[in-house]
Amino acid sequence: MTILELREKRAKAWEAAKAFLDSHRNENGILSAEDDATYTRMEQDITNLGKEIARLERQEALDAELNKPVGKPLIGKPETAKTDDKIGRASNAYKEDFGRHLRGKSLIHNVLSESTDAEGGYLVPEEFEKQIVTGLSATNVIRSLAKVITTHHERKIPIAIGHSVAAWTTENGTIAESNPTFGQKQIDAFKLTDLIRVSVELLQDSEFDLEDYIANEFSLAFGAAEEEAFCVGTGTNQPTGIFTANGGDVSVTAASETAITVDEIIGLVYGLKSPYRRNAKFLMNDATVSLLRKLKDSNGAYLWQPSVQAGQPDKLLGYEIYTSPYAPTVKAGSLAMAFGDFHNYWIGDRAGRTVQRLNELYATNGQIGYVATERVDGKVVLPEAIQLLKMKTS
Repeated sequence: MTILELREKRAKAWEAAKAFLDSHRNENGILSAEDDATYTRMEQDITNLGKEIARLERQEALDAELNKPVGKPLIGKPETAKTDDKIGRASNAYKEDFGRHLRGKSLIHNVLSESTDAEGGYLVPEEFEKQIVTGLSATNVIRSLAKVITTHHERKIPIAIGHSVAAWTTENGTIAESNPTFGQKQIDAFKLTDLIRVSVELLQDSEFDLEDYIANEFSLAFGAAEEEAFCVGTGTNQPTGIFTANGGDVSVTAASETAITVDEIIGLVYGLKSPYRRNAKFLMNDATVSLLRKLKDSNGAYLWQPSVQAGQPDKLLGYEIYTSPYAPTVKAGSLAMAFGDFHNYWIGDRAGRTVQRLNELYATNGQIGYVATERVDGKVVLPEAIQLLKMKTS
């Protein structure tokens, strides 16, 4: 079944669920225990379809990237072979030597020595690194929403704490002086590592695409670890999460520990300054979306709107919804929803990911180990641009 067919199926399931909900509520707007169980099953089917759609979209994005040509087409005559005009980690020689290094073969050009990491690994070729970054973006929803920069050292970001104020001045009057103040935030580089093992027999199989396998494995592992930190990271030896005290600003506190009302969502939206609302989106856990599906606005229309267009997210009050399994769930005291312009969450990638081959550690098991390392940080640079809804504390 295609993504479009799944979206249409989910939309039909949602229409059926809405019709069931409207026709089975009693005069107090409550479902019987039996009807509630039926509706819960219908809602779970909608959630499962949504997860399958998201999974297929990620797969489609990865396939599209991996199917891109990795080299230039041969347009010259055989007798006028072209030389490699790329240098450093972008050169074909570097890529070839890196592939031979992964397989434990002797190097041909020995260009890897130009980029030996301090911990014994080698910087990955540029195309290989782009493949990992693309994989991270495809599996990491925060990367797709945030501002991503590449750094070579700690990056200090100036932040305007106060703004200048204009004043009406009489003819020949004294012009009032403004004193805007500035602060700064620093993007650091926290170390993230992953280790995988590959059997020697598999390495000896020339049909096995080792580079592609390693890039995919590391991008999936790094993507999951990054997204969790970008959501709820403490800032100690890891990035600072959006859903934390040092993330967005809390503008709405729910009256309940376990439920969110329409008025509270509207308050969250309009608690965000209008310039930020132009590019604003919702971010929450899938379980939170499930709670919001029953809510209606003052006109009786359901707030949640499922998308039937491939590649387009669902909407809430007309704004796009993105979900992460690492966003907090609805419970007492949790920061359950974020709404804002997530370009104000900055992700700093320290230039150069490395891969190190471990020859001896797993030799007795007939395996070779590979350790990938990246350095990355992330934090909200302008908290007023991302508003959070906090559940009532018990």
